[in-house]
Amino acid sequence: MNLQTSKKNSPNVTVIGNGSWATAQMLLLAQNLETVRWFIRDEKMIDYIRLYGRNSRYLKSAKLNASKIIMSCDINSLVCDADIIIIAVPSAFCKKILGEITCDISKKFTVSTTKGIIPDEHLTLSEYMNEHFNVPFANMCIISGPCHAEEIALQRLSYLTFASKKTEAAEAIAKLYKTSYVRAVISTDVYGTEYGAILKNIYAVGAGICSGLGYGDNFTAVFTANAHREMKRFLNESYPSKRNTSRSSYLGDLLVTCYSKFSRNRTFGTLIGKGYSPEEAIAEMKMIAEGYYSARGIYEVNKRLNISMPIAKAVYKILYTRASAVRQMELVAEELM
Repeated sequence: MNLQTSKKNSPNVTVIGNGSWATAQMLLLAQNLETVRWFIRDEKMIDYIRLYGRNSRYLKSAKLNASKIIMSCDINSLVCDADIIIIAVPSAFCKKILGEITCDISKKFTVSTTKGIIPDEHLTLSEYMNEHFNVPFANMCIISGPCHAEEIALQRLSYLTFASKKTEAAEAIAKLYKTSYVRAVISTDVYGTEYGAILKNIYAVGAGICSGLGYGDNFTAVFTANAHREMKRFLNESYPSKRNTSRSSYLGDLLVTCYSKFSRNRTFGTLIGKGYSPEEAIAEMKMIAEGYYSARGIYEVNKRLNISMPIAKAVYKILYTRASAVRQMELVAEELM
């Protein structure tokens, strides 16, 4: 596995995905690599980026160094000889897109920037890659926040968490992303980092629902504090570790996703609180809110674990059983401390 990050001997890196987070990553990677490969399904988008150096749909203001980017809509032409595969695809589309890979990628290093659960499989992306592509967990890195793509594009100081079973592997991947405005936090808590990123999206949907229903900052603060406690309980009971859930990849990511104007999960939840159906909210946003899919995934995972998760359960019931948002949040409010 070649994780060499010297510009004189750059690893062959392929990014899969063309959304806002994938675009933000291309901004960073192109600064640290001689070339970086980018799988984009839409040929018209590829042509636009080559011509204007911008993504025609996402982060339109971000100027990309197109001269260092090799793009293709043929996924196998990019991943089959890659050293590092970075997956930046919404969980809802992972099965379809990754299912097009025909070569053996079991010995390649895989980086997940997908913060969701694969629908119907009820697996995290790392679990999915291990089960379906035989990628060892030791050959994986999870990238988490707190970090919004929009602020990367604005070159605002941001922190990314890189979690891998091997510290040296996390550090090598971190070097690919580090710039004057991006700092790296290294972790070995792969499980906690990945599931924490999934859970915070569910709680951000819940915070948005509270906002849409008319709850104020006082209640939202208590709601978020209890969401953090629920996250901590889930992580520690399902996979005990010495992790500190007050660190940025857990609490920090939860806070920014629950409060930020850039949070699509909070925006999605706000629409739900205002009376939109999930389908109407998705159509209104024209973007993917991972918390929608994760709410069901965590609900299914927790059938086996049976951990007390009243907030996550309430969000699930609102989204998938059409339970009254008003009543569910009243019930949640009765349990908050």
